[in-house]
Amino acid sequence: MDASVEKCNVGGVLMDQPFKIRRLGHFGLNFLQMDDNLHFYLDLLGFMITDVRDPFADKEVPEAYKDFGDCRGYFMRYASDHHALAFYNHRYRFATDTRGRCTDGVTINQLTWQVGSLAEVMNGDTWLRERQNNMVRVGRDMPGSNWHSYFMDPDMHQNEIYYGIEQIGWNGHSKPLTMHDRQFHEVPDLPQVSEYQEIQDALARGVDIQSGYRYTHDLPATYDVQGTLLPRPFRIVKIGPIGLFVTNMTASLDFYCGMLGFLITEEVDYQGQRCVFLRNNTEHHSLVLYPIELREALGLSDHTTTAGFGLQVANYTQLKDARAFLAENGVRVTEMPLELTPGLDYSFLAFDADGHAMQFYCAMEQLGWDAKPRPAGQRRKITPGVWPETLDAQSDSYMGEPFLGPWG
Repeated sequence: MDASVEKCNVGGVLMDQPFKIRRLGHFGLNFLQMDDNLHFYLDLLGFMITDVRDPFADKEVPEAYKDFGDCRGYFMRYASDHHALAFYNHRYRFATDTRGRCTDGVTINQLTWQVGSLAEVMNGDTWLRERQNNMVRVGRDMPGSNWHSYFMDPDMHQNEIYYGIEQIGWNGHSKPLTMHDRQFHEVPDLPQVSEYQEIQDALARGVDIQSGYRYTHDLPATYDVQGTLLPRPFRIVKIGPIGLFVTNMTASLDFYCGMLGFLITEEVDYQGQRCVFLRNNTEHHSLVLYPIELREALGLSDHTTTAGFGLQVANYTQLKDARAFLAENGVRVTEMPLELTPGLDYSFLAFDADGHAMQFYCAMEQLGWDAKPRPAGQRRKITPGVWPETLDAQSDSYMGEPFLGPWG
């Protein structure tokens, strides 16, 4: 950003934007093979449905959509956030798109970034509009309850900044439909009432707040995962980073750095192509931009501009076990070239039914106060395809945001 540009007050700190992205909140994909992908993400990976949005809940499916398969939208979590993943039917979304958001080559329906307050979302929406960004909508959606502003990047990947997503508690119930009354499709007046007050008002109306959706499954918990019995030998504890294939690196960097405030951690030249690793917190990267020219060279699907979606498991033992478990269950498993995994140490790719690459890892390099990554010569030496039984500790082993709550 130009140093002469007026700074923005973000909670008493002067910054280049009127918001500060803290982390990746959730991510969305559109699918062609919904049933197979539900099996992949629910049964094999362990995500849990929190809500289902059915566009035809109270009416017959129109003839034009009857051969599309399952047209419902699914919201899924791995922790207490209402959703970490949002899944939709690609053909239905494409057919009903009225805002020009859906294209054949983009299967991402959202990249969603958490900021620190409701004011940051609304101030950010105004600021982004003033700078002629491709804005979509602002307000508050249900289910999930988060306040948001949606806008498009240069390659028509829909981004969102948000605040205040619904939290799922110990009993696993989401908010009942009768509490979806405070949905907004416009800029709300500030201040708004708190979440606590919304619940008090619902109780006063006689709402059964325990009547929301609760996911159940009948998978046997046969794996002893460091002392807890689970249906699979690993536990996802964090989502991200996201990898994107982009058509114009300069335009994408202008958007993600200049508009959204991401910082460049590291750059890699791979086969003559510039790949850029970006962060918004202390992790080495939360977003990677790859030139789309590398997609074929990396053997990734031309169906999508998703270069990878990160799924962190709790430790190295679980990472090895996840790799074996997924391969045993018929999932295609490969490895990304080591040159393209700085900051991730050991990792592998597992592909869903539509060919989206999930990047499994167990440790992300953390940056300190000086904002410098670990020098390449001081990183762990890895031999492709070789997975030792144990690893020596490093200075940032088990550092970063911890997972809160039980594994199962």
